[in-house]
Amino acid sequence: MTATPSGSDIRRWRRHLAAERAEASTYRDLAARRSGEERAILLALADAEKRHEQHWLDLLGPAAEPRPRPDLRTRVLGFFARSFGAVFVLALVQRAEARSPYGADDDATDTMVADEKVHEEVIRGLAARGRARMAGTFRAAVFGANDGLVSNLALVLGMAATGVSTSVVLASGIAGLLAGALSMGAGEFVSVRSQRELLAASSPDPSTRAALPALDVNANELALVYRARGMSPQDAEAHAAEVLHGRDCVHDEAALANARPANAEDENDHEEIGSAWGAALSSFCFFASGAIIPVLPYLLGITGIAAVLTSAGLVGVALLLTGATVGVLSGASPLRRGLRQLGIGWGAAAATYLLGLLFGTSVG
Repeated sequence: MTATPSGSDIRRWRRHLAAERAEASTYRDLAARRSGEERAILLALADAEKRHEQHWLDLLGPAAEPRPRPDLRTRVLGFFARSFGAVFVLALVQRAEARSPYGADDDATDTMVADEKVHEEVIRGLAARGRARMAGTFRAAVFGANDGLVSNLALVLGMAATGVSTSVVLASGIAGLLAGALSMGAGEFVSVRSQRELLAASSPDPSTRAALPALDVNANELALVYRARGMSPQDAEAHAAEVLHGRDCVHDEAALANARPANAEDENDHEEIGSAWGAALSSFCFFASGAIIPVLPYLLGITGIAAVLTSAGLVGVALLLTGATVGVLSGASPLRRGLRQLGIGWGAAAATYLLGLLFGTSVG
C-alpha cells in the first residue's frame, strides 16, 4: 500500500466501509426479531463487522467523511431484514457473504478474508434451521406452483394449436386446473402421511421407560436397545449402565431423557417433513394459483395467437419469479435458477403446441 492512496483506492475503501456498516446494521435488525442463541450469534456477527469497519476507517482517515452510502444491493438487503427477518433474508445474507470482495483486495487483511468465510458458514447454519422448518411445505408449494404453470400452459397451448374454439380451450384449462390441483393435494397428503408414519414406527416407544426400574442390572438388556439403534457394544453397555445406576430417580424428567438412545429420531425429523394436511393444502393452492395463470387471457376474452402469446408471457414471468425464489433460498444464483425454470416451462409448452399444430392439421 502506498503512503498516499490514489483516488480509486479511497473510493474502493469507502465502498467497503459503507458495506460493512450496512451489514452490521442488517445483523442487528435480524437480531431484533430473534431471541436466545440466534440473537446472540447475530449480534456477535454485527460486532465482527464493526471490526472490519474500523479497518477501513483507519485507512481512510479524514476521507471517511462524508459518510458513504452503501450500494443498492446492500440497501435492499437491509430493507428486507427490517421488513421480514425470515429465512429468505438469511439466504440473501449468506449469498452476500459468499461474494465478499476481500479475497481479491490487497488492502483487506487475511483475518478479514477468513472472517467473511466463517460468517458465510454461520449464516448457512442459521438459515439451515429455517430451511428445515419450511422444507416440507415449501417443497409442496414450489412443486405445486411450477407443475400448475407448466402443465396447464402446455395443455392450453396444445389445445389452442389444434384450432378448437376459445370456449373449449377455456374449459380444458379449468378442467386441467381442478384435476391437477386435486391430484397434487391428494398425492402430497399420502406421501407426507406415509413418511411420518414410517418415522413414527421407528421412534422409541415412550412407555418403555416405565420398565426401567424393574430391569436386571446384571443382565442389562437395555444395552441391546442402544446397540439396535447403532451404538457400539462398548458404548451401549456404558450408557445402559449409567441409566440403570440412576434408576432410583428414573421418574425424574432428566433421567428419563437419558434413557432415549442418542441417535434416535426426534421431533425435528417430523418437523422437516411437515404436516400432511399442510403439504396437501399448500400443494393444492399453489398448483391452482399456477394453473390459473395460463387460463387468464381466455377468461379475459382474448382469443387466437394473442391469447397464446399472452398466456406464454404471463407464465414466463411467473416461472422466472419462482425459479429466482428457489435460487435465493438455496443460496444459488436467482437469475440462473429463474432462466432454468423458464427454459423448462417454455420448452414443454412449445413441444405440446407443435404437437397440437400437427394434430390439428391431420384432423383438418
